[in-house]
Formats: sequence, C-alpha cells, structure tokens
Amino acid sequence: EGGSRRSSWGLLVTAGVGGTLVALYAVATPFVTPALRKVCLPFVPATAAQIQNVLKMLENRSGSLVDIGSGDGRIVIAAAKKGFQAVGYELNPWLVWYSRYRAWRDGVHQNTKFHISDLWKVSFSHYTNVVVFGVPQMMPQLEKKLEDELECNARIIACRFPFPCWIPDHTTGEGIDTVWAYDLKRSRGCETK
Repeated sequence: EGGSRRSSWGLLVTAGVGGTLVALYAVATPFVTPALRKVCLPFVPATAAQIQNVLKMLENRSGSLVDIGSGDGRIVIAAAKKGFQAVGYELNPWLVWYSRYRAWRDGVHQNTKFHISDLWKVSFSHYTNVVVFGVPQMMPQLEKKLEDELECNARIIACRFPFPCWIPDHTTGEGIDTVWAYDLKRSRGCETK
C-alpha cells in the first residue's frame, strides 16, 4: 500500500511539473520568438510620454487609425478615447487578448479592434493615420510598403526610430519619447496619386 501511495504521488508530481512546463512554454513562446526572427521585434511598452506625443501628433486629425505592432494596446486605446476608430495589429496572441480585455475594461471596445497578424501580410490602404513602433532594420521596407499603400491624406507617426529616407513634417519629444510625423500629401510628392 505504501509503494502504491508513493507511486501515485510521483505521478501527480510528474504531471504537475510537466503541466507547468507546458504552460510556461505556451506563455513564453510568443514573447521569445520575435527575438529569433530575421528582424528582432521585441515587445517594449510605450511610455506615458510617448503616448502623449502620439496624441499630440493626432490633434486636428480624424479618420481611421492603425497601430502596427500594437503590443498591449496602449496607443489604440488612447486613440479610441479621443474618438478614433482604432485598430491594432500584433503577432503575440497574449498581447492581443490582453489588449482586447483592456479596451473592454476602459469602455472603448466598440471603437477598437485587435488582430493577430504579421504586418507584412496586411494592407494598410484604408487607414488615414498610422502609428509605428518599429526597429531600424525594418523601417526601410516599411517606408516603401506604406508609401505604396497609403493615400495622400495619410499621416504616419513613427515612435523611437524615424524612417530613413522621409523628412518628418513634425517632431515632438526627446530621447526615446521622440515621435516623428510624416504627411504624405506634403512630404512624399503623392499629389499625383
């Protein structure tokens, strides 16, 4: 009887440890895999100053807004509170689900949407306001993608890292909180589009 009891406890402990490891793997994988991609895109939350700087660049703007790499949804939720129909695209499913919860908790879930998607597989052509928290390695490709897809009335707001070829129409903030705004109408010569 004692051996049977020890055997049951051993199976229970093994199952508990195995279940814990599987759960840790399921939770950690979406946070670790971005670092293993060709272009490392880690989750770094926006600071309060960055959010305020983005909102400053959105003053007197209307239309739809998209946050590329929306993380935990801070920008999308802040924009929705200012009246924008705001959408976030993020690869990490845990962050997307958390963003949806935060939007519901903050009472703006009707004005927000969050999608689990790769930015390179999405067309941003129907957005008039684009927010990007990118890394230097991806900015040249993203610059071309946005220039090809967006209409003349679009404003692109880059946080932490500017686009390499475009000249910003507006800049605000300092250090990591710097935000650059690019208006396609004035800066990209897209009057012919």
